[in-house]
Amino acid sequence: MNAVQFDRVSRHYGEVKAVDDISFQIPSGEFFTLLGPSGSGKTTCLRMIAGFEYPSNGEIRLFGEPCSTVPPYDRNLNTVFQDYALFPNMDVRDNIGYGLMLKGVAKAERYRKVDEMLELVRLPGVGKRRPSQLSGGQRQRIAIARALINQPRILLLDEPLGALDLKLREQMQLELKALQRQLGITFIFVTHDQQEALSMSDRICIFSQGKIEQIAAPDTIYDAPATPFVARFVGTVNLFEGEQARRLCGDGSQMMVRPERIRLAEAGAPGWSGEIREVEYLGPFVRYRVDLGEQLEIIVNHPNEGQARLARGSRVSLSWPEQAIHRLSAAHQGAQP
Repeated sequence: MNAVQFDRVSRHYGEVKAVDDISFQIPSGEFFTLLGPSGSGKTTCLRMIAGFEYPSNGEIRLFGEPCSTVPPYDRNLNTVFQDYALFPNMDVRDNIGYGLMLKGVAKAERYRKVDEMLELVRLPGVGKRRPSQLSGGQRQRIAIARALINQPRILLLDEPLGALDLKLREQMQLELKALQRQLGITFIFVTHDQQEALSMSDRICIFSQGKIEQIAAPDTIYDAPATPFVARFVGTVNLFEGEQARRLCGDGSQMMVRPERIRLAEAGAPGWSGEIREVEYLGPFVRYRVDLGEQLEIIVNHPNEGQARLARGSRVSLSWPEQAIHRLSAAHQGAQP
């Protein structure tokens, strides 16, 4: 069964089309990510699923039932926000158990379930602390525990890792995915961070200007983007069309090659001859920008294997296998099943 279904849904604010005639489905139990730049429509979609906003046109179904008249508190879902939204005057136990308290659950039972949630998010023993006594990662885990204690069928996550530093964000990505697998419920995750989306998602839905560019598994999004926008937005890419494409790949259709698929060799080796214009040391790899002449620059990500880096001005030869080339459609693709 689909946990969520959008059928030609639009959301307008006056003349602004925040979401414009989109359709897609999210099967129950999937980790589904809404990815796009700021203002692309992803957060508006999440808010409509939550019931904080309603469609201007179209229909949203939750587990097969229309939900336009269902208030947020009756939708059997919960939301985790970037700013945690914890009550600073309450300890961790009362923050997590707040929803149960509103339902009239007795304190002993409430605290028992709180302890279970603390074990689930790997924070046993912090129940009597205040949020101000916890780190950012711990506060985020508390916010997740509070959202899960009512056993929702869908968990909505609105850029929940955006305030965390890189190392902690990477750790929380692993924990969120493991938690979703353990619980088996639907996670709908909103982010503008491509690496977050690629690392955690079962499928990714990419938004641009209120429309869906592509819905697919992470490897398909990266290796076989449906549109030029997806190719550019997710990762670094070399895009060719027209004369450049004919020169490099044999025909004039729009095509791409990812920088890590390009082979870098000494000048004189088979391939395209060029001159290194820029060198960027990025840890696991070195990024070279190579001028092939005729206003054509190629980006190459060369693995860092401890060898000396090539210098600006060096002459090199570039090549890539035929399977590294992916041809794109310039037409808008819309949602895909």
